[in-house]
Amino acid sequence: MVRPLPGGAAAPKFDAMSEPLSPNPAAAEAAAPPWRRMAFEVGPLVVFFVANQTSGIMVATALFMAAAVIAVGLSWRMERRVPLMPLISAAFVVLFGGLTLALDDDLFIKIKPTVVNLLFAGAILVGLALRQDILKIVIGGVMHLTDRGWRILSIRWAVFFVFLAIVNEVVWRNFSTEFWAGFKLFGIFPMTLAFGLAQIPLALRYAPPEAAGEADAGEPEPGGDPESRP
Repeated sequence: MVRPLPGGAAAPKFDAMSEPLSPNPAAAEAAAPPWRRMAFEVGPLVVFFVANQTSGIMVATALFMAAAVIAVGLSWRMERRVPLMPLISAAFVVLFGGLTLALDDDLFIKIKPTVVNLLFAGAILVGLALRQDILKIVIGGVMHLTDRGWRILSIRWAVFFVFLAIVNEVVWRNFSTEFWAGFKLFGIFPMTLAFGLAQIPLALRYAPPEAAGEADAGEPEPGGDPESRP
């Protein structure tokens, strides 16, 4: 029952469906549209690929740097947060892109994926050695696993990051700059997306009991509505 305030005005009503005044950052992250995050990650790669095809690697590098910074800024403006890994990647784009332009040498922008992927792999493995699961810290707000599940997932991603570093080295050393730029967009990104989707069975297998219980809470028991039973 809503009691009137002095003067006849009704008191505001709050219930479980009301929107919280201070949303949880993890919940906000989970609610962010997946297509938006993908656009922030793929957009700079598209800019780099198109610019390299039309204007060369130096112009492409400059535009790549600008696009990466803009993507980070838009992520902050729209979601009031910036995912850690894209932020680190953008920082390395600016660093290695700046070296490429300053020294007029495209070696730096080509080895950037190698360095970043090895950095991610190293951080994950060192974290596991110190009993600090870096992957859980980074994406634990949108995924819930048991400790064993997090460890298996972390090892898989560390191995995959090393694989990406090796692939990048093989491609840029043995193929043209145009092919390498296209491979970043049409090779590395699809492989990363496919690998991420391939981890869904692991996430389902190692979901903690409370998460599985919440998922089944709304399902009626066999034999009809429990509330209708005596």
